[in-house]
Amino acid sequence: MIALISCVSPEPRRPVSHHSTSYIKESVKLNKHINAVEEKAILYYIAQDSLRKYTPSNNGFWYASILQKKNGNKKPVVGDRVLLEYEIFDLRNQLIYSKEEIGKVSYIIDKENLTTGLQEGLKLMREGEEMQFLFPSFKAFGFTGDQEKIGIKQPLVYKVKLISINK
Repeated sequence: MIALISCVSPEPRRPVSHHSTSYIKESVKLNKHINAVEEKAILYYIAQDSLRKYTPSNNGFWYASILQKKNGNKKPVVGDRVLLEYEIFDLRNQLIYSKEEIGKVSYIIDKENLTTGLQEGLKLMREGEEMQFLFPSFKAFGFTGDQEKIGIKQPLVYKVKLISINK
């Protein structure tokens, strides 16, 4: 009996796989809901701010000029080193990180890491200009927050000053 069993060649095991798109569909549905809730909160913030006129960007955030530079300086492009300072608020205008806490930041456009929204927002600015940006969570710290002061899925207000651009 043992001789007969040992002559049978082993059959390879097939990998177990579940082809289910339900998880992906649910994830997309949840993300669309989160984005809609955040957009509603941002639009409410815009409606309450009578001091500024916000412009929607093509990249999913809003911006308004605080101090506009009139001398026609060029905007930074990929590879330029910029010096900036900024502070971060929540949508209730509660300060999260001050300029002093963050300090002046030197950043090479599109060559170093910053939050996606800030990377894209800097390209809209001119040297010496100050802008206010409203970023939904997917343009800021997303699903993780910063594990310190910024919560998960938290839309943010950035007040940014572009101090200098070095080609």
